[in-house]
Amino acid sequence: MTKTVVESLAEATPPRAASTIRGLSDRAIAWLFVGPTIALLLAINIFPLIWTIRLSFTNYRVNRPNADVSWVGLRNYERILNDPDIWMTMQATAHFLFWTIFFQVVIGFTLAWLINRKFKGNDLWTTLIVLPMMLSPAVVGNFWTFLYQPQIGLFNYLVAYVTGGSAASFSMISDVDLAPWAIVIVDTWMWTPFVMLICLAGLRSIPDSIYEAAECDRASAWRQFWTITIPMVLPFLMLAVLFRGIENFKMFDLVVQLTGGGPGSITELTSINLKREAFEKWRTGYSSAYAIILFVTVFGLASIYVKALNKVKER
Repeated sequence: MTKTVVESLAEATPPRAASTIRGLSDRAIAWLFVGPTIALLLAINIFPLIWTIRLSFTNYRVNRPNADVSWVGLRNYERILNDPDIWMTMQATAHFLFWTIFFQVVIGFTLAWLINRKFKGNDLWTTLIVLPMMLSPAVVGNFWTFLYQPQIGLFNYLVAYVTGGSAASFSMISDVDLAPWAIVIVDTWMWTPFVMLICLAGLRSIPDSIYEAAECDRASAWRQFWTITIPMVLPFLMLAVLFRGIENFKMFDLVVQLTGGGPGSITELTSINLKREAFEKWRTGYSSAYAIILFVTVFGLASIYVKALNKVKER
């Protein structure tokens, strides 16, 4: 009878090596392969986090490495939580988060619902809608900065035409009232396709038999939408909100390209403010405490939201 591959390898393996291999359990072999990856991830993520926590209790400045470093306890945290400028950046971030997520969910779900209704050219329109999401944020920022230019920007001409003003002296990114909305428009244009794809996956996961049963019960299209479509797509919508909320909370490059945090500090998000504290003012201990507060905030809100998401999935 022909020998199997395992038997041939066993005969070719020295007795000591064979006994060593046979002595390893499946769990030990799994850890042998997974262990180095886990160790690398811990080194990349856990060590910097512990080091940042340690620095947050000191007055360390990275541009003065030889200066005396003293332990300040919770003073950095107290200064951050009592700083009105920090709360202004938090307010700007909350404004950006709320409106970008709101518009992206509403427009993204609407586009997904329209595309899900199969029509001629469906694939072409889906590809065209997804294109903005494939671009780099730096490219998108430069592109929209050109559109927002006061003299040659097409977008400003449209706004000036609607408001009756002069396009030559108008720019959304330099207007205190409109600059926050300028970055909301750009982020919505870029990331609505992402939300659309998630919603489209949710819509296409609904079995047609459910709608057929509802039609047999003479349920109207509006009733089917509210009693079937929305409840079954809700977990996907909540997942999209979670992804976009985490990403937009740490938004940096797009806003820097568009407004740089201006005019003044009206569009200075927490990520931009943190960068200035750490790498312009070189207050390393202070910025470390700032980073820990932001981390705890995002982690806490995300944990609560995930629990709510799990409850919705269990229904």
